[in-house]
Amino acid sequence: MSHSFDSLDKIQKFLTIIIRVSLLVAIIEEILNREWLLLLITIFIFVLTYSYKFVEHKYRFRIPIEYELIILIFIYATLFLGELRGFYTLFWWWDIVLHIGSGLALGFSGFLIMYILYYKNKINASPFLVSIFAFCFALAIGAIWEIFEFSADQILGTSMQKSGLIDTMWDLIIDAGGALITSIMGYLYLKGTKTPLFTRMVSKYIKENRYFTLKSRTASKTL
Repeated sequence: MSHSFDSLDKIQKFLTIIIRVSLLVAIIEEILNREWLLLLITIFIFVLTYSYKFVEHKYRFRIPIEYELIILIFIYATLFLGELRGFYTLFWWWDIVLHIGSGLALGFSGFLIMYILYYKNKINASPFLVSIFAFCFALAIGAIWEIFEFSADQILGTSMQKSGLIDTMWDLIIDAGGALITSIMGYLYLKGTKTPLFTRMVSKYIKENRYFTLKSRTASKTL
């Protein structure tokens, strides 16, 4: 089992390298073609792919590599392929897939926040309430993203909201669907029913942050 996990980790690391290399190639092309605005945006996207590393360093915890890859793919697929390379226009389903993925990822983030507090004995919440928070967290971040898209369209003249209100509402509905799936998996996890990928990511987070977790649990007992 551990051997298969190591193989998956290698694949995920390889995909991470591919994404960053493709961004570097695009940066070189934009310099040669003197596309300065696109160059600035691509450099920003490239730097953004390291943003989670800053969070890890600052707060001294490790993010599971599966989640790192999800973050990278979302940034790359949304800002680079979607906005700069026109994939939203080329593929009608592109936006739908991304919002489902973001709903799943954000739902997991919300669950992990509550689970860490639950694990450290900081809160005493039922599995149902933990799942509800995960769902609401994902939907709230999705709403903030829609506000960002609206603001960018109004201030910068972009077209991130392709169909205005209709686009916004469908994006939120799809976000809710993805968040609901993760919330259900989180509920089942807390009730003892494990799902492979979800369980793997939670278990790896606890394993890779054992010092942080044990220190926090010890501190909580002294309060």
